[in-house]
Amino acid sequence: MRNRTEKDLLGEKSQIPENAYWGIHTQRASENFRVSGISVNSGLIKALAMVKKAAALANRELKYIDAKKADAIISACDWVIQGIDDRSLTGEFPVDALQGGAGTSTNMNVNEVIANRAIELLGGRKGDYSLIHPIEDVNLHQSTNDAYPTALKIACIYGFRNLSASVEKTQGAFQKKEKEFAGIVKVGRTELQEAVPITLGAEFSAFAEAFARDRWRTFKCEERLRVVNIGGTAVGTGLTAPRSYIFLVIEKLREITGLGLARGENLLDATANPDSFVEVSGILKAHAANIIKISNDLRLMNLLGEIGLPKAQAGSSIMPGKVNPVILEAAIQAGTKVIANDFIVTDACSKGSLQINEFMPLIAQSMLESLDMLTYVNNMLAPHIEGIKADAEKCREYLDKSPAIITAFLPLMGYERAEALLKEFSSSGKKNLREFLVEKLGKETVEKTLSPHNLTSLGYKDDKNT
Repeated sequence: MRNRTEKDLLGEKSQIPENAYWGIHTQRASENFRVSGISVNSGLIKALAMVKKAAALANRELKYIDAKKADAIISACDWVIQGIDDRSLTGEFPVDALQGGAGTSTNMNVNEVIANRAIELLGGRKGDYSLIHPIEDVNLHQSTNDAYPTALKIACIYGFRNLSASVEKTQGAFQKKEKEFAGIVKVGRTELQEAVPITLGAEFSAFAEAFARDRWRTFKCEERLRVVNIGGTAVGTGLTAPRSYIFLVIEKLREITGLGLARGENLLDATANPDSFVEVSGILKAHAANIIKISNDLRLMNLLGEIGLPKAQAGSSIMPGKVNPVILEAAIQAGTKVIANDFIVTDACSKGSLQINEFMPLIAQSMLESLDMLTYVNNMLAPHIEGIKADAEKCREYLDKSPAIITAFLPLMGYERAEALLKEFSSSGKKNLREFLVEKLGKETVEKTLSPHNLTSLGYKDDKNT
């Protein structure tokens, strides 16, 4: 492979592949930051290309850049956006996600790729920055410190929209099971001990409700992210950017993204303080906690035989026929990682100094990774939940033997008589409490008391106060 030579502040480098769209800044960053082995999230790259397009549109309209150059840059931005969507440009963004410089290397990587594609569109050769310059033209009237955080908020908003849609699928899957299992009475459990009877449908309704809250929370996160600092340049004062550009670029960005973005009223604050990421990361943590808790509940119910999880794959390399709850285990691991990422986001946001946060790449990687993982997890969980089968006979078996069902009869007989019946049952040597209660109270009373309607209606009907 042939290489080309480029130069910058520090000198020349001749190791840049001739066909690469990136340039010397990207090459140096690729060599300097060999940290995680993880590339910059594609959603952030796409959002940065949108920011560059908005800037080019504003600069063209205000005549800060000639139309021919601007049109080439705009076309190159569209090319990057499409290339991210169809994954044809993955190799053009090789910089490690964890990098010094508050995201400057990612910003320059995008600037160089757009510049070289624009040069190509104008009939030039990659690296001939006399035609289109990555900084003078593509980055005109911007700084990493306003372009990068703005792009991150855009990427996060799209991520939250995707997540909310995927949570809706999981919520819907639980709601279907709530209806399907509405007539199956079972033993409830608290502290891993048998408790009062409930229905399996009611149990799934609680799962559905938790995901309904998560759906609403994730949907509302967009409001916390829509205020951006584009136009603030280096520290939020807008230094080196004309006022006309500052007012116009946000309008162009709204048009390109289709999002209700607003420029911050205090751009110094919007540049220095990324606490909105801490806030919305907490919502992701809450959703992760629900995923972990409910996945564990489903594993326990599967272990007890009350439900049967869909069989996803063989579970053991040594035990024939063993099938494990691998989908739920994967969901739990993803939830654990999201909770860890929430701490990282919180810590990185708190470590910024004075006018910017130099740890923005870590915030970006953690936020976007969590959004992607949770979206994937919900898309994985929804069909898995839809495939759950109930074992009504097993639920009835546990129920009929459980001393806890006597609690349902307290309004009828009071605590002391119920306790006496339990003692009599224990000394009788019988195993089925339901049958014993039928003998003592009559079938009609027992069936009515342990009916799904009676167990799930809010409280019991008091004839004295109806």
